[in-house]
Amino acid sequence: MCDMPINKITFNRRIRIKVFLVLICLLFSFFCVFTGIRAVQLKKYDTASPLTLREKQELAFLLKGLYPQQYETLKPLPYDISFPGLDVYAESAILIDVANGNILYQKNADEIIPPASMTKLFAMYVVDEEVSAGNFSYDAVIPLPPECWACNMPPHSSLMFLGEGQHVTLEELLLGLSICSGNDAAYAIAYALFGSMDAFVLKMNEVAEELGLMHTHFVESSGYSEKNTTTPREMAEFCCIYLRQHPQSLQKFHSVQSFTYPKEHNLAKGDFISAQDFSNGIPSRITMPVTQRNTNPLLGVLDGVDGLKTGYIDESGYNLSLTAKRNGTRYLSITMKGPGATTAEGQNGRIHDGTLLMNWAFSKFADYNISHVVHPYFVKRFGADQMGMNIVPAYTPEVLTVPFVLGNSLEENLVNVKYRIIIDENKWGKIEKGTICGKIIISLGDYTLQEIPLVADRKLHKASFLVALADKVIFFFAKIIV
Repeated sequence: MCDMPINKITFNRRIRIKVFLVLICLLFSFFCVFTGIRAVQLKKYDTASPLTLREKQELAFLLKGLYPQQYETLKPLPYDISFPGLDVYAESAILIDVANGNILYQKNADEIIPPASMTKLFAMYVVDEEVSAGNFSYDAVIPLPPECWACNMPPHSSLMFLGEGQHVTLEELLLGLSICSGNDAAYAIAYALFGSMDAFVLKMNEVAEELGLMHTHFVESSGYSEKNTTTPREMAEFCCIYLRQHPQSLQKFHSVQSFTYPKEHNLAKGDFISAQDFSNGIPSRITMPVTQRNTNPLLGVLDGVDGLKTGYIDESGYNLSLTAKRNGTRYLSITMKGPGATTAEGQNGRIHDGTLLMNWAFSKFADYNISHVVHPYFVKRFGADQMGMNIVPAYTPEVLTVPFVLGNSLEENLVNVKYRIIIDENKWGKIEKGTICGKIIISLGDYTLQEIPLVADRKLHKASFLVALADKVIFFFAKIIV
């Protein structure tokens, strides 16, 4: 056995080294080409892939869980203000900005009180929902069973004066409900839509339960019973939803200042317009037109008022749900257990409280649209299985309630609202959906009005070793593409 010549061993070693070096060069070249291609792709990548419907639903569910208060209909102002010492006569009250549900003022807002005829707002909501679903039409002629005739209503009821044989449309009944606060109209609607008062009330209670109104419950739809219950806060929450979902009802029903019924076309066959004496009771057949003014004492009196509804029984005191709009801003106040030994005194209390709350709100706040700021922002992501993602507002208020803290005019305050978008500099590796990656800061002078977190809209996994290594090179040498 002889040894291999030394020069041959050296030659083979050199060959292996050359092969190894060639492989290294090839791998390096491949890596450089791969990195170059990925750098170009990253530079061009400026829109994240859209989320699927399921991913959108999962994100919405996650954000509602992380920021539950921000997804409630009513919520505190996102900044601190001194509590106003307003001389509100009613025992319980609340004042909100309808656009975003911000609570501007409250007084015993969780006291359980009978809503009285404010109950009729829930009845109107149910009707509007049925009309929107195509189940009924405002023009539909509604049959009038004896249970809804004015002569069969409880003593001292508010009435629109429905009678035997009359012809009335659903729209006319809603006018009689909103303007005259007619208990007879409430019964007619209940029987027409659901066949009985019990079935209609069941639907009203289902609505209250679906909306999460835990202290709101009804036993009949007119508000006559003291067993109907709600709180100012829950009534405000409901009214806010009602105004947002059925804004047409304000002009169509709640802002109408007077209503005359019955008119000639409403009369039973064979009847004609004629005077009647109601001093000994209301007859079953009514032929005398009765004109009634809207029970809302501030409609047509206080600037911007266009709704909503009064209510009174002995157990509730004088209630008022009131809304007004000025310069594009709408506020809603609920006052309950208002004082008064007579109707005149009760109305005066409603006028005082409603005027005080609305004028205070319009003199201290205004709405500012922030939808141009509250939207998704695209960011690139390195070392992840996707090249980028959107960071989205954790909640999306379109309107901010701006306090008058600069100067004395609306314009001076709104023009000085500023915003900053701050995006987290950490753009590396995997990330969990909902992770905070920045924030939107909205300010007015020295006041921070609101900070809205910006969160990852998707989950990104860690990239492969090759991609991660390429991204490290790109991130180090070409930060300009970020």
